[in-house]
Amino acid sequence: MPEPVNPYTANQRTLNQPSSTQTGNASFVHRVVGLTCWLLICFAAATSGAFVSVGDWYATLNKPTWNPPSWLFGPVWSVLYCMMAVAAWLVWCRGGWREQRIPLGLFLVQLALNALWTPLFFGLHLPGIAFAEMCLLWVMIILTVRAFWPVNRVAAILLVPYLAWVSFAAFLNFTLWRMNT
Repeated sequence: MPEPVNPYTANQRTLNQPSSTQTGNASFVHRVVGLTCWLLICFAAATSGAFVSVGDWYATLNKPTWNPPSWLFGPVWSVLYCMMAVAAWLVWCRGGWREQRIPLGLFLVQLALNALWTPLFFGLHLPGIAFAEMCLLWVMIILTVRAFWPVNRVAAILLVPYLAWVSFAAFLNFTLWRMNT
C-alpha cells in the first residue's frame, strides 16, 4: 500500500523544481549569451588590425592583376568571423569547455594565429614571415575542422569557406612577397 502523500510537502517539492518552461528559458538565455561571447571572441581577433597603421606601404607594393580590391576584405572577413563564431558556438553547445576543450582549444589557437597575421604583414612589413605564419594558420584550421567534424558536422562545414579564403590569402601573401623582394 503506498504511503499517504502530504499535500504540503508535495507542493513544496513541485515549487522547488523549475518548470520545463523555466529551464527552457534558462537554456535559451545560456545559448544566446554563449553565441554572443563567441561572436565577441572572434571579432576581437579582427581588432588586431585596428592597432596597425597600414600607411602607404601596401599601396606601393607591386600586386598581381588578380589582387582583390581593398574594399572587399572587410565584408568577407565580417562574414567569415560570423561563421567562425557560429561554428565554435555549435561545438560549445555540445558539452561546453568540459567536453570540448580540445576542439575549442584548437579553435582558439587558430584564432590567435589569425590575429597575429595582420601585425606581421601590415604592421612590421614582414610578408615572408607572415606567409610562414599563415601556413601554420592553415594547418591549424585543418586540425580544427577535423576536431569539429565528429562533434558537429555543420560546425566543421562552416569553417570550410574560412579555409578557402585563408588558402587564397596565403597564395596572395606569397605572391606579394615574391613580387616585392
